[in-house]
Amino acid sequence: MRGSGQAVSPAESVSNATPQRKSMIPKIFNRDAETEEKPVLPMLPLRDIVIFPHMVAPLFVGRPKSVNALADAMNRDKHVFLATQRKAKTDEPNPKDIHDLGTIGTVLQLLRLPDGTVKALVEGKQRARISRYLEKEDFFQVELDLLQDSPLSDAERVALMRAVTEAFGEYAKINKNISKDLVKSVSSITDPSQLCDTIASQFNFKIEEKQRLLESIDLSDRLSHLLRLIKMEVEIYETDQRLKARVKDQMEKTQRNYYLNEQMRAIKKEMGAEEDPGDDLKELEKRIKKKRMPKDAAAKVRQEFKKLKLMTPMSAEATVVRNYIEWIIGIPWFESSKIQTDITEAEKILDEDHFGLEKPKERIVEYLAVQSLVKKIRGPILCLVGPPGVGKTSLAKSVSRATGRRFVRQSLGGVRDEAEIRGHRRTYIGAMPGKIIQSLKKVGVNNPVFCLDEVDKMSMDFRGDPSAALLEVLDPEQNFAFNDHYLDLDYDLSNILFITTANTLPDIPLPLQDRMEIIRLPGYTEYEKYHIAKDFLIPKQAKANGLEEHPPKFSKAAVATIINQYTREAGVRNLEREIASICRKIARRLTKEGKLRSVQVTAKSIGKYLGPARFRKSQIEKEDHIGMVTGLAWTQVGGELLTVEAITMPGKGEVSITGKLGDVMKESAQAAVSYVRSRTERMMIDTEFHKKLDLHIHVPEGAIPKDGPSAGTAICTALVSILTRRPVRRDIAMTGELTLRGRVLPIGGLKEKILAAHRGGIKKVIIPKENQKDLRDIPAEIAKQVEIVAVEHMDEVLPHALVHKEGESLFKDGTIAFGLLPEAESSGLDSSKPLI
Repeated sequence: MRGSGQAVSPAESVSNATPQRKSMIPKIFNRDAETEEKPVLPMLPLRDIVIFPHMVAPLFVGRPKSVNALADAMNRDKHVFLATQRKAKTDEPNPKDIHDLGTIGTVLQLLRLPDGTVKALVEGKQRARISRYLEKEDFFQVELDLLQDSPLSDAERVALMRAVTEAFGEYAKINKNISKDLVKSVSSITDPSQLCDTIASQFNFKIEEKQRLLESIDLSDRLSHLLRLIKMEVEIYETDQRLKARVKDQMEKTQRNYYLNEQMRAIKKEMGAEEDPGDDLKELEKRIKKKRMPKDAAAKVRQEFKKLKLMTPMSAEATVVRNYIEWIIGIPWFESSKIQTDITEAEKILDEDHFGLEKPKERIVEYLAVQSLVKKIRGPILCLVGPPGVGKTSLAKSVSRATGRRFVRQSLGGVRDEAEIRGHRRTYIGAMPGKIIQSLKKVGVNNPVFCLDEVDKMSMDFRGDPSAALLEVLDPEQNFAFNDHYLDLDYDLSNILFITTANTLPDIPLPLQDRMEIIRLPGYTEYEKYHIAKDFLIPKQAKANGLEEHPPKFSKAAVATIINQYTREAGVRNLEREIASICRKIARRLTKEGKLRSVQVTAKSIGKYLGPARFRKSQIEKEDHIGMVTGLAWTQVGGELLTVEAITMPGKGEVSITGKLGDVMKESAQAAVSYVRSRTERMMIDTEFHKKLDLHIHVPEGAIPKDGPSAGTAICTALVSILTRRPVRRDIAMTGELTLRGRVLPIGGLKEKILAAHRGGIKKVIIPKENQKDLRDIPAEIAKQVEIVAVEHMDEVLPHALVHKEGESLFKDGTIAFGLLPEAESSGLDSSKPLI
């Protein structure tokens, strides 16, 4: 609103009349003497208007305080201070809501209107700044500091005034609302301040820009800023005129084309050669009648078809309506493929395509078994989570084969627009349904296997969050009535078997995780990789490289060498690349020789084909060492042997921990040191060792980051070994988290760790007792070759790990293994039960 009072509308607007201007108006206040008292005036807060000096404008005033301020001014010398509010919507402003700098003005005319408001005609005189507010209940009264413009050099004054005047003249040429008389009047102004204020009042700048001009005391800055604003207004006005002309030309062109088309139709009709424009519509009508659809979809199509028949075929709206009808009748509402429920055949197909992956296979077979017993079952929503290359997407294809369904895949990597899932509304130009409906139209049935690949790679931006749109798609309680924005019709997705894939679970939003059945696909073991290479990859690459009739024969050692020394991955993609490389080199060699034969590939010949080994295979030490323990680690590409070393040096008890270890692993080492110090007497270790010796714990391969608590038992064993000078058996590996009381807590990745131990030649593996439940995942042939010892306490680990004579005790009390803790009585615990 403009003005300071409540007018006819809540917005309090200024009259539509153009503000009047006066020429040179003398200033009413002078401050020649510093001792002169500061002027005190009533203040009028303004909304949506800035009053400049040399400007006359009408104001509608309705707020009681503002009316009182005007009354006070009229009773005195008619002078009033005009300041603009920071926010126009504020009805009861306080000093913080009002700009400090404003204009001293004179009330020229005052008129009371029938609705109680007051119309005031005010004239701006001089800039002033509020020094302080005086206490006054019925209106604002302020003490002011008068402001003087900064001086300009003659050259700068002339240059800036000329530039501003020319810019205003240029604007007046393109804007016919600016009169020639006003341009002449502006050209005759010689005072730079008056010129700036007069021109600024003619433009509809933003309030912030006008206030900035008012607050600019520096004349050079004020004129320069005004010049920039005028040039911007000129550019905006010219652009607006160009756009209007372009739209006008386009409308004329459309009307001309329509007129010509109508004339052509009339000419053809006169000649008797007109084609019936209703042929296409008749064909479309036949398709609509033939298509089986739900009632609401059929009603929608009939309604849109009626509109289409009334439209001109060449109109843009007819194309939009026709596309909409084509989409509705092209979607498979009731078309479905017959589902195979033969469990034996399904298991055979799954085993043919993939080795291992028992859990997802078992879940698919369970679904088929239920499908054979129940006529209507909602499709399961599975999420396969695992490292790259383990066969998640290919498993989805195998599921479609095993179930007899068609397969459709949609990659979600990089999708960041919600409309990719739900579609665009028809109000947008070029609108289309989302990828879900598009894929179903492409596949032609309503019950395919739908693979949503890389569901963890979605992102979000200002266009929405696609993962939120997937919540409805993947919710069995909601997806029977999925509503695409383009179709605006409910579509049943409950017959679809959704399979999503992801590399990492934390990147999937929790609400989305809650709607899916998570099945983890761990990395393949060396044993599984060998069988995959033997049964799948080698025959596949032999065929791809023209060696199908005489395939190369890979020895078991050759495949193991490729797996261990040339690849390091959870999946088998790099393994397939290396096998393909060998097959290509064999094909090249046989082509040169001119005869085809089967080539034997051995472990020794691998280097000839693939070059030097890229990775070092983990192996056990050749002899027992003091302070060197073999631990076990889990990585995304499988298990690894992890050596832990410890040494002592004369010192003052400092503990060094190196090997690029994470915080958790460092804390685990500190806990091991504290545990050993608390058990020195029982383990027959010098009780003062922490005052005489420095300890250094190191985990080799220092460039590789390592973390986790599962090396606690290995670190503790290394410390006990170095302090008791007993070697550690080289054929033993161990894993387990250690507490300060010596308890061995469970760990993760047991399958991969035991397979790594077997691969490295370890004969015995010590694991936490609580991990015994995980031993069922270990292949039977591996479990037979590795002795697995489950322990609950560190005192059970040491007799297995440290070299000692048969029957020799490692503890002061003579026990050979862990039984009762000596501190049980002193701690108040029940000494009849072991501390677990």
